[in-house]
Amino acid sequence: MTVPFLDLSRQYSQIQNEVESAVLEVMRSGAFVEGPAVKSLEAELAEYIDVKHVITCGNGTDALEIALKAVGIGPGDEVITTPFSFFATSEAISSTGAIPVFVDIQGDSLNIDPALIEAAITEKTKAILPVHIFGTPADMDEINAIAKHHNLFVIEDACQAIGSTYKGKMAGNLGDLACFSFYPTKNLGAFGDGGMITTNSDTLANACRALKAHAAGKTGFEAASSLGYDVGEMANIDQHSDSLYDPYKYYNYLIGSNSRLDSIQAAILLVKLKKLDEYNSSRRQIAKRYNEAFHHLPLQVPVSNDNDYRSTCWHQYAVLCEDKDAFIKKLEEAGIGVGAFYPVPLHLQKAYIGLGYKEGSLPVVESVCKRSVCLPVFPEMTVEDQDQVISAVESFFA
Repeated sequence: MTVPFLDLSRQYSQIQNEVESAVLEVMRSGAFVEGPAVKSLEAELAEYIDVKHVITCGNGTDALEIALKAVGIGPGDEVITTPFSFFATSEAISSTGAIPVFVDIQGDSLNIDPALIEAAITEKTKAILPVHIFGTPADMDEINAIAKHHNLFVIEDACQAIGSTYKGKMAGNLGDLACFSFYPTKNLGAFGDGGMITTNSDTLANACRALKAHAAGKTGFEAASSLGYDVGEMANIDQHSDSLYDPYKYYNYLIGSNSRLDSIQAAILLVKLKKLDEYNSSRRQIAKRYNEAFHHLPLQVPVSNDNDYRSTCWHQYAVLCEDKDAFIKKLEEAGIGVGAFYPVPLHLQKAYIGLGYKEGSLPVVESVCKRSVCLPVFPEMTVEDQDQVISAVESFFA
């Protein structure tokens, strides 16, 4: 018997009737873009995360880029971030024309090390972008304190962390803005791409809404004004608009983008959001079993326990193994799906060769990348699946 790294078909079989009914309702409504399902999803997510504003968008990468632009990040600016993440984190920074400045990580949480941030701040630094890697919240109190002292923005990359908490607050409600992904493999995944931005700031929320939709109309005018652009007077049009035709969309005040969550994806996410806590609870139970089984093995589990300080949603269950290649080979031979996240730290990616980082520049993350392996941890895993994973891991060390 094989154990897949992730099997989305199992989840679909459990919610098939509900999802198909929700999708059919959208199709019959004709409200395919920014329709009622999108508005309902934004409202329910705002309540879930306990945040004032939710702005849905096309995907997690767009969410990051829009959030950066909303705080005025642009060419020549610097944004401090972690080198241990998916490429989209730094790619979004680079897409604005800004420069990612990589700071090494903690060996236990695998998140950015706050103790190293201050030394990386220069007069060009405009923001800190921590990543809640694998669903484990970064040390946000320390990060926010540094940001406040230096008048910097904090943008959470919470793309892997929906449902995680830090000192009683949800990920997504811990900085100036936060970004999420609804990619199908995420804890709350759509049936395609999707993303969102969260914030408690009316001004930043308005800027994000403008930037995701060509910065048009009143929203675009207000966003441009808040960012300090002189755009004169807003166009005044004596023409009726409705759900299908808005004459104001032809008057644009910033260079934005087209990044909207479609109503069908929103309808699917509304169904799955109701089950998110249940899904995350299942992940925690699986992780607990793994922790109990592996504690006596020469295998480091960077985040071994949930507690009052922080609770992870276990988007991934990562372990550090000294013989990574042999470990992966053994598990694959045993029919266990694995993920080698991440084989190359961001500062050593070929795309960033011009930044001047070398092997040895950030020793902790470089060591982690040589040892990190992620094991299956998805809600629909059976006890037999879990037993097979545990047996294969124990067999390798035997």
